Amino acid sequence: MSDHDFVFALDLSDPAQLDSMLVEVARVVFVHVGYSAEATGELSAVLRSAVIETTMADRPCVVRFEANGGELRMMVSCDGGGEWRASRPLP
Repeated sequence: MSDHDFVFALDLSDPAQLDSMLVEVARVVFVHVGYSAEATGELSAVLRSAVIETTMADRPCVVRFEANGGELRMMVSCDGGGEWRASRPLP
């Protein structure tokens, strides 16, 4: 198992109210796995956009990070809304 293998998920009761917290948590995850400052900024912006696009008003949302096999997978899933998935090779 790699030093970076992990699963981290957040259940957000109101994603719009927690925007700044989510961006900070995502930034810490990206730095933890070793992405550069530039990549961390880009990934945080993409994740924030995904949450905005998939969120339904007053619906809970799950944000999940999974590092395994040299890859970071991200998922946003909102109750009654859409689902977004992306992956990126770990540095």
